[in-house]
Amino acid sequence: MQDDVKTFQDKMVDVLNYGSLNLAMGLGYRAGLFDVMDAMARPCTVDEIGTAAKLNSRYVREWLGVMVCGKIVDLVRGEDGEPRFFLPKTHGDVLARRAGSGNLGVYTQEIPLLTACAMEPVFKGFQTGDGIPYGQYPAFHDFMAQLGDAKHRRVLVDTFLPSVDDGRLVQDLHRGIDVCDLGCAQGVATLLMAQAFPASRFTGIDISAEALETARADACEKGLTNVGFEQRDAAGLSHPNDLSARFDYITAFDAIHDQTRPLEALRGIHEILKEDGAFSMIDIAAESDIDGNRDHPMGAFLYTVSLMHCMPVGLVDGGAGLGMMWGRQLAEGMLEQAGFERVSVMEIPDDPFNLHFFCRK
Repeated sequence: MQDDVKTFQDKMVDVLNYGSLNLAMGLGYRAGLFDVMDAMARPCTVDEIGTAAKLNSRYVREWLGVMVCGKIVDLVRGEDGEPRFFLPKTHGDVLARRAGSGNLGVYTQEIPLLTACAMEPVFKGFQTGDGIPYGQYPAFHDFMAQLGDAKHRRVLVDTFLPSVDDGRLVQDLHRGIDVCDLGCAQGVATLLMAQAFPASRFTGIDISAEALETARADACEKGLTNVGFEQRDAAGLSHPNDLSARFDYITAFDAIHDQTRPLEALRGIHEILKEDGAFSMIDIAAESDIDGNRDHPMGAFLYTVSLMHCMPVGLVDGGAGLGMMWGRQLAEGMLEQAGFERVSVMEIPDDPFNLHFFCRK
C-alpha cells in the first residue's frame, strides 16, 4: 500500500511539473522563442536571446529556467563562466514553426488558451449541464488557424489530396469541379485548395461570422476568384435547399464532432452532394468506448481539449455534445444513418491524430 502511495505521489509530481512546463512552452512558442533559438543554432546568453527575440531579458531568463529544468533547452557555461542556452536541433525539429506538419510546439498553446477562455464556464457546466457558445472562445479561432496552417500547409495539397480515391480526385480538381469545405473556420484549408487548383470552384461554410470575415479578407489579399464563403448552419442543409446536389466533393476537417446536431449536419452533407459525389470526413482517430482509448498516446490531452471546448460547444441549445473522442464506431454508424452506403476508413499519411472517412453517396 505504501509503495502504491509513493508511486502515485511520484506521478503527481510529474503532473505538476509537466503541466507547468506546458504552460511555459505555450508562452515561449507564442513569443517566437523556439524559432529564435532554433535559428541561432549555438549556445547564447540571455541578453543575446532577448535581443534577437525583441523581448525583455528578465522574462526570458525566468522562462529559460523552466526550459532547462524541463530538459527542453540545454545550459552550458562559456569560458567567462556566464550561462549560455541552446535549443538542440532535434528539439527544434519538433518545436519550431519550420517543423510544418511535424510541429508539436503549436499544441502547447492549446490547454493554456482553453483555460483562459473557458475555465469558469466549464466549471459551471459541471453543475448545470449547459453548453458554451463559440463566442466564449474569441482567441481560439486564431489558434485553430495556426494549427490548421501547421497541419495543412505541407500535407493537404502534396500528400492528403493525392491519396484520395487513388489519385483520381486530384485529376478531377485539376480539370475543374465544385468543392465545399464544411466547418471551414478561417478558411486555411479552403484557400490552400483554391490556390492549388484554380480550375475548380470552392465554397467554405461555417457558422462563425467572425471567422468567415478573416477568410474573405485572406482570399481577397491572395487575389483568389475561385473561392467564396457562406455563413450557414450545416444542420440546416439536411432538407432540399439552394445547395442541393451542387458539390462534387466535400471536406470536413475535424468539424463534425463540434456540431450541435451532427447527424443532421451529415444528412446536410449528403443532401448537397451530387449523386456521384464524394465526402472526406477527417476526424480524430479514437475508439467510441473510453476503455478502448486507455493506451492512446495522447488520450488525456485530447479528452481535456474535448472537455474544455469540443463537448461544451456541441451541447449548446441542447445539442448532442459528441466531443472530440466520439470515436470510429459512432462515426461509422452516424454516417450510415445519414445515408452514406459506402464508407471506407483509412489512416492519413503523415497525420497520426486523425482518420479519413471516405464516403460515397
